[in-house]
Amino acid sequence: MLVVVGAYVLGGFPTAALVGRRSGFDPSGAGSGNPGASNSFRLGGARAGALVLIGDVSKGALAAYLGVQIGGRALGFAAGAAAVLGHVVPITQGFRGGKGVATAMGMVAVLEPIAAAVGLVVWLLAALATRKAVIASVSMMIAVLVVSSIDGRHAWEALTIGGVAVLVVVRHRGNLARLRRGEEPSLKADRANRRSRGAVER
Repeated sequence: MLVVVGAYVLGGFPTAALVGRRSGFDPSGAGSGNPGASNSFRLGGARAGALVLIGDVSKGALAAYLGVQIGGRALGFAAGAAAVLGHVVPITQGFRGGKGVATAMGMVAVLEPIAAAVGLVVWLLAALATRKAVIASVSMMIAVLVVSSIDGRHAWEALTIGGVAVLVVVRHRGNLARLRRGEEPSLKADRANRRSRGAVER
């Protein structure tokens, strides 16, 4: 139980907020308002986006890894899922967190590396084809769920990943609604915001 609670707290670590503070932007108050890698990339550029991505992936991976080491795969899945939940609804941030994509992939990379590899390829292909992070993220989670379901492991493992995938997709409901209206921003850096920050710094 302590491992799961600790994983939830770890998941709520405000990676994007800390990177944004050092880079001169507020991911929760600008762009899409989402404290995640995609919005950080749009607001702060590639370096900021990469730092947030690495941090968020690490939260899920570390939680799952420690869970496996302490109590086996069952605890690894529970801890990984708790980290995703902590990222999405962190108690320390008033239950207003990110989408959970990167943290979920960190969890999957440790527990189902083949599914994670397939999901990463799907994300890259979808992102290049559409330039929409929401399409890439939802496609990736579907791919991860499909691969993990046919990988021959216990049904509860696929069900856990399925629950995480559903949570991630539900968190994208606003993005999906904007996508239908043609209002979802593309996955590209906002040069205007970056220029304005540079002018202030000079």
